[in-house]
Amino acid sequence: MDQYYKSAVDTERASKVPEVTLGFWIIKILATTLGETGGDAVTMSMNLGYLAGTAIFAAIFAAGVTAQMSAKRFHPLLYWVVIVATTTVGTTLADFVDRSLGIGYLGGSSLLAALLVASLALWHRTMGTVSTASINSKSAETFYWVTIMFSQTLGTALSDWMADSTGLGYAGGALVFAAGLAVVTGAYLWTNISRTVLFWVAFVLTRPLGATVGDFLDKPLDHGGLALSRYAASASLAAIMVLLIVLVPQRSGEHPA
Repeated sequence: MDQYYKSAVDTERASKVPEVTLGFWIIKILATTLGETGGDAVTMSMNLGYLAGTAIFAAIFAAGVTAQMSAKRFHPLLYWVVIVATTTVGTTLADFVDRSLGIGYLGGSSLLAALLVASLALWHRTMGTVSTASINSKSAETFYWVTIMFSQTLGTALSDWMADSTGLGYAGGALVFAAGLAVVTGAYLWTNISRTVLFWVAFVLTRPLGATVGDFLDKPLDHGGLALSRYAASASLAAIMVLLIVLVPQRSGEHPA
């Protein structure tokens, strides 16, 4: 009886998110790029529009995150399917907020930044920490995925604002966000700044980096893109992601605290 009880507790408290390694960040950037090309493929290439695209990807996300939270242990493929779902729904939702609601890129970015901060603040107030090392309960896991959803959506809005409103274009925007990630990496290596803070800053920045790269791949030539097929780009990115998930060892474990 005691052995059974201990096993049940350990299973409940087992982390179901991956250890943060270089492989994690590479797959994360690929996932965010796939989210952009995949989201555009549905809303633009299929001409379904932002609202319908958001509804489709929100349903996929709901199914994926339900399976993720019901799982008893870490499943790499399932985890990354949910991450891709957050990037695709984030893409279509940000486009809907920015364009269909008419509040613009800066307005959309400001609104989504406020929602992200509110999510982190409520998470910290409720659980006492926002460290991914603490994701060992249903409550913490719920906050984790809500925060990720806001961060992915904010990243899309930031990428559009940087590429279009500042005049830098997609390649220039990608360089800006890559430089931001380089600064975060330097802070991680050579400062004592909270690893939790750096993790979430990096998590947010990888989204607009992937989004600008995705836009650069599939947007028309006269808009600064390469005009590649959204379907082909999405399929290629998905194939590379699956290959890395299979080949790069992943496990749940300690996270930046």
